[in-house]
Amino acid sequence: MSRLRQLWDRARPVVAVPLGAVILGLVVAGVVALASSVFTPQGFDLLLPFKVYAGLFGGAFLGLDHITNTLVNATPLIVAGLAVGFGFKAGLFNIGADGQFLLGAVMAAGIGAMLATAPAIVAIPVALGAAAIAGALWGFIPGALKAWTGAHEVVTTIMLNFIGRSLVAYLVLNVFQAPGFSFARTGPLGNAELPTLGFLSPDLDRLNLGILIALLLVPAIWWLLFRSTLGFEIRTVGTNPDAARYAGMRPAVLTILTMSLSGLLAGVAGGLDILGATHFIPASYGTTVGFDSIAVALLGRSHPVGILLAGLLFGALRAGAGPMQLDAHIPVELVDVIQAVILLFLAADVIVRQLLRIRRAKSGLEPVEAATGSYGKQASL
Repeated sequence: MSRLRQLWDRARPVVAVPLGAVILGLVVAGVVALASSVFTPQGFDLLLPFKVYAGLFGGAFLGLDHITNTLVNATPLIVAGLAVGFGFKAGLFNIGADGQFLLGAVMAAGIGAMLATAPAIVAIPVALGAAAIAGALWGFIPGALKAWTGAHEVVTTIMLNFIGRSLVAYLVLNVFQAPGFSFARTGPLGNAELPTLGFLSPDLDRLNLGILIALLLVPAIWWLLFRSTLGFEIRTVGTNPDAARYAGMRPAVLTILTMSLSGLLAGVAGGLDILGATHFIPASYGTTVGFDSIAVALLGRSHPVGILLAGLLFGALRAGAGPMQLDAHIPVELVDVIQAVILLFLAADVIVRQLLRIRRAKSGLEPVEAATGSYGKQASL
């Protein structure tokens, strides 16, 4: 018992703020739902928050088909969250996960359609590899600009997000557009689609190999960050670039490499989403996964295991939004409110610490502090 108490005492300063942010986010969203009931035909309903969360929970976990929806929604969030969290460990704020995700998605869709009749053992790795390369290249650009000119990655990645969205539309309209459809889109993936577990049960027809890949990436990134020499150097640069340089490390090279690997993971997330769930891309394709991944990484404290849990939570919120609307007659946008409030409390963690009397962790800088601390600094070679 004393051993468990010691473990909790060590973990509490790290996990208490995310848990507190989730709890406070649910409370605030419940108050919003309760206040909104005044303007409905049913009138004020004191039990409405309970109906809302019962609908969310049931829609996310009660039933094999609902669990499948949760895992499918969580898959790209986990991998994209790993991408953002990986950048945080090097003191880099990769807001460009959105553009990297989109470029990875469109390359997976386009290359996958070209290889639709090829054997799956060829089509799937090639399409997913194209997604990874596209994301890595899109991450290399802000990494190089950061290392060579000191341009902050927040600014450059925001601009690259807009360019990326326009590039997706161009590629769909001019390179990957499939004939025979009433609107511009990529073609059927055929054998490039990720295999599913539908042969076990019809409710598992949408549960694809992507979730297994996401689960395997979690220990892989953990090992890279905390058990490899490269991971040690990345974390050292993120904590103290000057000390890293004094120790003989090359912050500029590590910055470029980290942003490229971060982009690679975001590209893989886009590829998994297309090959496993969406199966095509229209010219006007858009998603919030890239930006939601920032909240996932922050909630997971940039730790792979924490990101896994945060991705599952956000996936559950997405999966439960529809049933919640049907059961409680509350718009699905309430889920966006929950996510936004959680992110607000994570950013203003002083409020959470004061309310819950949580002491500050002794494990270095917070993710946002580490990322913003390098603003305007050029990483010398």
